[in-house]
Amino acid sequence: MTAHLPQEISSRCCTTNIMEPHSRRQQDGEEKMPLQAEDIRPEIKDDLYDPSYQNEEGPPPKLEYVWRNIIFMALLHVGALYGITLVPSCKVYTWLLGVFYNVVAGLGITAGAHRLWSHRTYKARLPLRIFLIMANTMAFQNDVYEWARDHRAHHKFSETHADPHNSRRGFFFSHVGWLLVRKHPAVKEKGKNLDMSDLKAEKLVMFQRRYYKLAVMLIFIILPTLVPWYLWGETFQHSLCVSNFLRYAVLLNFTWLVNSAAHLYGYRPYDRGIGARENPFVSMASLGEGFHNYHHTFPYDYSVSEYRWHINFTTFFIDCMAALGLAYDRKKVSKAVVLARIKRTGDGSHKSS
Repeated sequence: MTAHLPQEISSRCCTTNIMEPHSRRQQDGEEKMPLQAEDIRPEIKDDLYDPSYQNEEGPPPKLEYVWRNIIFMALLHVGALYGITLVPSCKVYTWLLGVFYNVVAGLGITAGAHRLWSHRTYKARLPLRIFLIMANTMAFQNDVYEWARDHRAHHKFSETHADPHNSRRGFFFSHVGWLLVRKHPAVKEKGKNLDMSDLKAEKLVMFQRRYYKLAVMLIFIILPTLVPWYLWGETFQHSLCVSNFLRYAVLLNFTWLVNSAAHLYGYRPYDRGIGARENPFVSMASLGEGFHNYHHTFPYDYSVSEYRWHINFTTFFIDCMAALGLAYDRKKVSKAVVLARIKRTGDGSHKSS
């Protein structure tokens, strides 16, 4: 008998409380994946973990280095290191612009590419979607479609060869190494079979994908370089190395920590059987994305955390947008479900244990 997913709507906070379903069984008694989000988000099924997938046996394929990316990342970080030496002599407005740019760009990843478009944990009206697509372009971490495709593969095939940044291949690989080599054949094979029809149908996402390189040139490179130089007389050297190289390197590494540190260091209070961990330091760096054990256990929760605003600026931002009527249908896992899951699969580190 197929289990259905009850929902409890709270009009006071305008969120959907999600009750975790029981496992589904075939008539022959074989257990399937939990239903989880299928009834909540019928358009999204491919960000749910598939425990049936296993790595193929045999030697791993030979690494193919992407020298263009290696050279780019090396030059970027050398420029960023030089930018650090220029920080004491740059104008305060240049420093503030870098911080502002990274917070906005970070929201383009966390509230946009991640929580809105990869997982559909809430809905956004057009003005907010336009802001998030622009913010995402400011981050220069691939267009939303490609980012979401890789991220759904990461969830569905987590810590297997089909995971783009498989943490079982070590800290360096999951942090940045996965961008410096060709994708594992399993990533390509499984990634192309994911259902991306929801994003293909979204005109704004496909518009960004079509004009991504041009938009990056304008929003990511030209604006943060020319604005300090033209508006408050910053030197071009400071504008380029501080407002661009250093700013971008910081944003990238803070984002990458979610793939590396949050899969290797921390507690697993919700599911001890997965690699994702709770890491408050990563949350501080990534605007709230470090509650990773919770997120991989409940990927359909818009807060990616049990605690909403606690070390979670992105959730605060989404709630502010909801107060303005720009975000709605925020999905939140009920407290009863969270506690039941902690008791059933947690590692005993939760305060309720």
